[in-house]
Amino acid sequence: MGSPRALRFICSLAIVLFIVGVLSYSAFSRKAPDPPLRMMFKVAVGDVLFDHHAHMSVPGYGLDCKDCHHHPAEDDTDTRACSECHPAKTGKTPPQACGDCHDADEIEDQEMLKTGDAFHGQCISCHQDFGAGPVECSGCHVK
Repeated sequence: MGSPRALRFICSLAIVLFIVGVLSYSAFSRKAPDPPLRMMFKVAVGDVLFDHHAHMSVPGYGLDCKDCHHHPAEDDTDTRACSECHPAKTGKTPPQACGDCHDADEIEDQEMLKTGDAFHGQCISCHQDFGAGPVECSGCHVK
């Protein structure tokens, strides 16, 4: 084996490299991805993974946020989640004024849809109308 001095040097070097590695890892951690992200909707008939990037990218469907998200006409940056208005198992109370998001002709004689019904109406109809994306249940819902 080596001399005590060489052993001390190797141990000191290992400790210094370990500390530098830990500090570098914590100081230069990976940047969080920019929204939009993938979302997993937990539902009884099978969870649905929704990938914003696939829907928004040009190689994907090339959609814009406002193609799916409802928002007041005066503010295009307000991309509310559907569950903020459409009742789900969240226990949230839907807003009293549907006109906050919808035009009068959109809500005339309409009842408040449940979250799943709203998604089905919007997602499946878009998939069918444009021939893009799955239209069968198992295409979106996975166990």
